[in-house]
Amino acid sequence: MPPVWSAPTRRCLLAVSAVGGAVGIGGALFASPGFAQATSGAGTGTDSIQPFTVSFPESDLVDLRRRIAATRWPTRETATDTSQGVQLATTQALARYWATEHDWRRCEAKLNALPQFMTEIDGLDIHFIHVRSKHENAMPLIVTHGWPGSIIEQLKIIAPLTDPTAYGGSASDAFDIVIPSLPGYGFSGIPTAPGWTPDRIARAWATLMGRLGYKQFVAQGGDWGNAISETMALQQPPGLLAISTNMAATVPPDISKALNLHETPPASLTAEELNAWNQLNFFYTKGLGYANEMSLRPQTLYGIEDSPVGLAAWMLDHDARSYDLIVRVFNGGTEGLTRDDILDNITLYWLTRTAISSARLYWDTAQASSAGFFDARGVTIPVGVMAFPDEIYTAPQSWSEKAYPKLLRYSKLPKGGHFAAWEQPASFTTELRETFRPLRRML
Repeated sequence: MPPVWSAPTRRCLLAVSAVGGAVGIGGALFASPGFAQATSGAGTGTDSIQPFTVSFPESDLVDLRRRIAATRWPTRETATDTSQGVQLATTQALARYWATEHDWRRCEAKLNALPQFMTEIDGLDIHFIHVRSKHENAMPLIVTHGWPGSIIEQLKIIAPLTDPTAYGGSASDAFDIVIPSLPGYGFSGIPTAPGWTPDRIARAWATLMGRLGYKQFVAQGGDWGNAISETMALQQPPGLLAISTNMAATVPPDISKALNLHETPPASLTAEELNAWNQLNFFYTKGLGYANEMSLRPQTLYGIEDSPVGLAAWMLDHDARSYDLIVRVFNGGTEGLTRDDILDNITLYWLTRTAISSARLYWDTAQASSAGFFDARGVTIPVGVMAFPDEIYTAPQSWSEKAYPKLLRYSKLPKGGHFAAWEQPASFTTELRETFRPLRRML
């Protein structure tokens, strides 16, 4: 089995609950979290599902703060706006808070309060959160994060989805929720060979849902999570009823071609379509640098594996609207995300040492496909679309109806961006309830 913790690059403390007792492991380096033959009762051998907790050594946190303090800062940008990239003042404000006030142990406790597991699929260890609702006939839902996200993105939606009566819903709205860490991200295994594309991950997710005993389920995702959910929809594994997306791939072929050729927008576009064109044109011409580098040369990014501030700046520069929100947060503003939210996610990447391994997903995908990330894929199963105004592009309803002939629900939300479940959990939860409600009679 490929090693999940590749000594000496990844260190953590794990505890695996054995049947009839507990096995505690502390301060050691592991070849794999599969060191104990303890299972949760679901399968044996490579099908086993093992409970998982995490506690990083204090020395890792001391080292993190030391590295932040030792940052060699560049000179201030010469532009007066964000056109040259992540601004020095923002990065220094983030670094000050990270080194002196952020409490990773609080995040760690939040994670360990949830049922977490590890299982091997297709030769790789996959980490996932799995929370079963107390309500009967809960709908199984697998939610997939993207880059530069992680399972941290979905933590705020777990309770309202699994315990709807405590959050303004009814028992009939209940979900069982599964949140896996992508291969090479967080606590999942780091692939040791190329090939972990959305196609392979989608097949692994279907295997995971089957291994958990679910005969029917739905899927949700944004960013890579959308690519994986839509790929799963194209594969149509037994039991997948529908998907939901908050970053839909709806761009028609003629529009995609025109954008790639840097043509002027067609005169026939509606106001909503023109807005999407302008958003996409801005992203393709001014915002795609990180994806280009990771698609072409991810291994070159040694700096983000060695410098926490370098990693933070790289992750902040994902999309313009998310960056603007983060600037407001570190300037003291009140937003859907807090400073701790942002740094919990960055710290997870740092402590698990997955900056470069996560970037390889771009390279693996580029080797397998040249299709545009937002190009319509031909999904034929039911789909629900959440269109947030501050996403990389706000998918128009007209394009969504063409891209998804079985469109379950289209909603244009008043507020929210790329990290929708994280930033706007209430509206995100409501949309999932409404989208999948018509399918519950099929369970």
